[in-house]
Amino acid sequence: MKKFAIPVVITICVIFSTTLLFYLYYLNSSVDTGTEKRKVNIEIARGSSFSAVADVLEGSDLIKHKRLFYLLAVLKGAPKHIKAGEYELDSSMTPGEILDKLLKGDIKGYSIPVPEGFTVRQVVSSLSDWKLVNEEKFMKLAINKEFLSSLNIPGSSVEGYLFPDTYKFTRSMGEKEIIRFMVRRFRQKVTPEMMQRATKLGFTLEKILTLASIIEKEGGVKEEKPSIAAVFYNRLKKGMKLQSDPTVIYGIENFDGNLTRKHLMKVTRYNTYRIKGLPPGPICNPGIDSIIAALYPAPVNYLFFVSKNDGSHHFSDNLASHNKAVIKYQIKRKR
Repeated sequence: MKKFAIPVVITICVIFSTTLLFYLYYLNSSVDTGTEKRKVNIEIARGSSFSAVADVLEGSDLIKHKRLFYLLAVLKGAPKHIKAGEYELDSSMTPGEILDKLLKGDIKGYSIPVPEGFTVRQVVSSLSDWKLVNEEKFMKLAINKEFLSSLNIPGSSVEGYLFPDTYKFTRSMGEKEIIRFMVRRFRQKVTPEMMQRATKLGFTLEKILTLASIIEKEGGVKEEKPSIAAVFYNRLKKGMKLQSDPTVIYGIENFDGNLTRKHLMKVTRYNTYRIKGLPPGPICNPGIDSIIAALYPAPVNYLFFVSKNDGSHHFSDNLASHNKAVIKYQIKRKR
């Protein structure tokens, strides 16, 4: 029996060692070696079985011997812990490295800048270009009362609350999560002290954001924004119409870039040449400088301003001075 057992044990050891060596070789070998390297993006859908994940990897020529890969996953307890999303892999990665990345949920992110003054439509258009959202779904959520209530937004839209910043989004996030993320950033930037300041001025947050959005769209250098804010505050106090071109433009569907007298005469909820006071809500998503300007207007008596065509403005406290500035900076320049 002993003579018979020894060869059996040796055979088992050889088979085990060979299998282990082959497994270790597989674990640390990649599809492409040397200088060859292919970047491959794969998408793992929510609820995908591990077998489906392995099929995607094999179909993308990122792994060989799918059964061995499955065995590796079982040994690591991975089959039920792979996270859905888009992954950027390359063919020089070993099966072990690929599996580790899937387990960590190292999903590919996209760095998306959202400039100050972008409207909701501009934001969604930019996100859609990167295939991060569905435009129609995003726009429906942007005005969904139940969703807005869950975000503690009192207005009829998320306009004004999508804080301008550079974000890192993934394609697995979806429209709701992206909107929540941007509104969360807004809440981080607009502090309780700012909210208290708005109350002290007799304004709700929604109205401060509306004013800030107009300041943002009127442009100008950072240092001028408190003066622009002062013009609108002074006009509101005197019962004067704000007469802001950007508000008129916001109320025009499919605006072609040419603001006409006909536009200025048309009555819309946003035409501040026709209505008194602030429009019903923000006309864009203002940056922090415009929000601060709306909260802390300059202590000046200005009632008018006109562009000097260099990014700055000329301010006046009476109509006669303003008309002279218009002739100087606008009419003569056009002639």
